[in-house]
Amino acid sequence: MHALRLKTKLVMAITLMVMAIVTTMFSIYIFEVVRQHFRWAEDDATFISLEIFTVARGPLEMDLRDTRVDVNDPAQVNDTIKEAMQTDSGVNALLDSVIGYSPLISDAAITDTHGYALLHTRSSLLGTTLQPRGDFKSIAEGGLWQQLKVVYGPIQFYDIRLQLARGNLPFGEVRVGVSTTFLKNRLQPLLQQALVSWGLSIMVCMALAAVISTRMLRPLAGISRQLDLISAGQAEPAESSGERSDEYGVVSTKIDRLGRQMRDVKEVFSALKENLDQMMANLQDGVMLFTTDFKAVLVSASAERFTGKPRGEMLGCHPQEIFSDESRLGHAVLQAFRDRQPMEGTEIELENGRRIQLSMDFIEDRGQRIGALLTLRDAESVHRIEDEIELSRRLSAIGRLTSGVAHEVKNPINAIVVHLEVLRQKLSAVDPDTRRHLDVIGSEIKRLDRVVQTLVDFTRPVELRLAEIDLRKLVDEVITLASPEAGRHNVRIERVAASEPLASRIDADLVKQAILNIVINGVQAMPGGGTLHVASRRAGEVAVVEVRDQGAGIPAEIRDKIYNLYFTTKKGGSGIGLAMTYRVMQLHHGSLEFESEAGKGAAFYLRFPIREDEPRGEQAGEPSEDSLRTA
Repeated sequence: MHALRLKTKLVMAITLMVMAIVTTMFSIYIFEVVRQHFRWAEDDATFISLEIFTVARGPLEMDLRDTRVDVNDPAQVNDTIKEAMQTDSGVNALLDSVIGYSPLISDAAITDTHGYALLHTRSSLLGTTLQPRGDFKSIAEGGLWQQLKVVYGPIQFYDIRLQLARGNLPFGEVRVGVSTTFLKNRLQPLLQQALVSWGLSIMVCMALAAVISTRMLRPLAGISRQLDLISAGQAEPAESSGERSDEYGVVSTKIDRLGRQMRDVKEVFSALKENLDQMMANLQDGVMLFTTDFKAVLVSASAERFTGKPRGEMLGCHPQEIFSDESRLGHAVLQAFRDRQPMEGTEIELENGRRIQLSMDFIEDRGQRIGALLTLRDAESVHRIEDEIELSRRLSAIGRLTSGVAHEVKNPINAIVVHLEVLRQKLSAVDPDTRRHLDVIGSEIKRLDRVVQTLVDFTRPVELRLAEIDLRKLVDEVITLASPEAGRHNVRIERVAASEPLASRIDADLVKQAILNIVINGVQAMPGGGTLHVASRRAGEVAVVEVRDQGAGIPAEIRDKIYNLYFTTKKGGSGIGLAMTYRVMQLHHGSLEFESEAGKGAAFYLRFPIREDEPRGEQAGEPSEDSLRTA
């Protein structure tokens, strides 16, 4: 019966292990197959949309200056472009040919900004307002579960979209429709075949596990007989297994050796008792071990401090002979013995005001009482040790938290850098505009890495990476980064640049983040929209970057707090941005000032030295409180 239960457990363990491996491989295969097919579909649709986008740029960018069209009238220009787009033979020919490019492609169209179909591969939809479809890119880049719902769900249509614009004004979209019919027909048989293979693998695994477990458990019967002989007091088994050299023979030999060693247990016991007595004498806690009839057989030397009696007088005595029921300690101990009630760290105060912790454990074996263990501790020492442990735990937690933040944030950044480099290699022959975007992404990732490290190490020394930088170029990069946020808030950024270079030795990443903090704050200060004025100029031997918004201004009661670390008035704000900007300006021998008037916005002035003296790095140690206050 026991062998059967063990065999069942072994079969289950092997089956579950193999099932886990097979399931993992099955999941990886499913994930890769589904993701690859969706990526192929996305690549095909994106390629077609780019082809249409390229051909459509001809009529979109046509020169209207030599025509009768009023180029200052956007409506008249749009009408002319739409007419040219609809009559362009190249665009129409390309739209007629894209349907046969891939079975995934259901239709293609060019629409205006309102979704009105200027050109469409389906004549019935030409000149109509197209209903919006889901974005196929979000499906292709989504999770496995979302893609499986597409594969096994009803047939659906999605769009790949590219924006069309003339100059800075939006014109319309290129829409390429993607049908899920082809994906369903390709993926469903593959997934079904993989599922069948998975089931067959599990069944074969269970059969093999049953055979293997039967052979593995066969030697247990012989081992069981050996153990019975040893428990009966026979040092040598009746059947010798020394001739076997496999695992069973090795185990049997070790069991025989164990039986012979058990004969020496009684001899060793006395020596162990002497050593135990020596250990008990060195314990700081008072420890008393009682037998089944509650006689003290082991007493530590420290127990004398709690009971006031020598060890020799307590050995072999019952609790009633050691403790007095009239004392608080004696009453607690004797009551525990009478009630057979264990105690765990019960703290009591003695008559002299001394506090001790009392623990009582009743030792049992198979439901039978075999003794009791009494432990007495000095409560003050225990509390002091607990306080030290708690302090150490908190310090360790703070260290792990700081290290964990840096690790968890920098790992994704490193992954982005690696994948960006792979993307660079795959896109070796790209147009300059795309390469410029890749360079901007790479530069911003590096800057983000330094910003994250600066936030984590806010109280640590900062090592500046100085270089001769034109602040005008840096301001242009900041405006480029802030433009999407400004667009979401309906804010127009007005830039005024100095006519001469504003060269200064600065750390480009830190200064860019410092200026960006001010610009983003200005944009967010105008939730209803407005104009953000960003100017750069020279004033004597300093370069000034001015950021002026049209918000509500900074209330007078908080103007002396805005540079304080973690102080913020924005919901969800971190309170780090302005404090970090102020610190960066100090590191560069610069200054940060502001002026504000209620209802008329606020203006921040960042001043950088142009002369050749180098900015200083921050000395090691904690930053002073003044470094985070108002300038």
